[in-house]
Amino acid sequence: MFSIAISLANALVFVGDAFAQQNDGAQETAQLEALQAELRERQRALSENQTSAKDVEAVLAQSEIEIGQVAKALAETRTELSQNIEEQQTLEAEQKQLADAIIQQQSLLSNQLKSAFMAGHYDYAKMIFYQQEARSFERMLTYYQYMSGARQSAIDEFKSTVAALKSVGIELAQKAQELSSLEQEQERQRANLLARQQDRRQTLVKLNALIATEAQRIERLKAGEQALLAAIEAARRAAERAAQQAEIALDGLAPLKGQLQPPVDGRVRNLFGNRRQGQVRWKGVIIDGSEGDAVRTIAPGKVLYADWLRGFGLVAIVDHGEGYMSVYGHNQALLKQAGDDVRQGESIALVGQSGGQSSPNLYFEIRHKGKALNPRSWLSR
Repeated sequence: MFSIAISLANALVFVGDAFAQQNDGAQETAQLEALQAELRERQRALSENQTSAKDVEAVLAQSEIEIGQVAKALAETRTELSQNIEEQQTLEAEQKQLADAIIQQQSLLSNQLKSAFMAGHYDYAKMIFYQQEARSFERMLTYYQYMSGARQSAIDEFKSTVAALKSVGIELAQKAQELSSLEQEQERQRANLLARQQDRRQTLVKLNALIATEAQRIERLKAGEQALLAAIEAARRAAERAAQQAEIALDGLAPLKGQLQPPVDGRVRNLFGNRRQGQVRWKGVIIDGSEGDAVRTIAPGKVLYADWLRGFGLVAIVDHGEGYMSVYGHNQALLKQAGDDVRQGESIALVGQSGGQSSPNLYFEIRHKGKALNPRSWLSR
């Protein structure tokens, strides 16, 4: 009976929201079409104008930043979906417990009422008129008072359980409605992400066409490296200032050498020190991963930089104290911002291919007082 009532309540909620969801769906379709039209116009402008590599790279940066924002929102929605499902499972378990309790309370109350009925010939009038012994009268009076109190307590408990079951049913219906809204939002964000990823691919093709010669590629790598060095130097100065006001001590990485867990589960490409192009050498390693995988910080620290950098895409730089920093690049999205404290193993970004990459991976560096160290010497595997 209770499950039927709850099902009817859920059905009424669904019917009540049906028209609103239809309107939301039409609005979302219009928003997606508007976004697609905007991105097509951006690509048309790039095709028609005599744009430079610098101009196209600026468009690429904007595209990858937008992808990062949408991907972060999508990750947050997925987390909310997971939490919603867990909450519904908890409520369903509570609902079952309450329904079982009601059955037990009904049985107890039924037995109490039956006992009272069977003992009905011991009413007050009979005991008085037949002038039963005072001791017997007192004993029966106590028994009646006890039975009356027990029945009232059982009735109150029954009412309370029924009210709790009703409240859980309402909350379950609300969670189901929230789940439906979250699923719709997830689909909207996915469509948005796909549109922006297509825009990025087209922009990247144009950029690669404009930097076809080796000299141009070397120049681009140098410019990207200089941008990263400038960001690291700014982060180093910020770390020194922050250390004076820090509430928690950052003890550096020295005691953890050879014990650090990789920030991403994937194949580590040992590129450190290898020639990259021309005289430009690798200062870090590449760790292959799947798009959207969590990027985890290697040790406790403070995020000092979280932004887009030429050649490295969306980058996070974490200060670990004592002059040690870790760098995470090519991300799809940044989950933390400058100033955030992070624990060891905490997700700070999502694996991506920003910075003009053709496949998802993480660019990873470890530095000490600005000098690049070979990450393989610090990782446990």
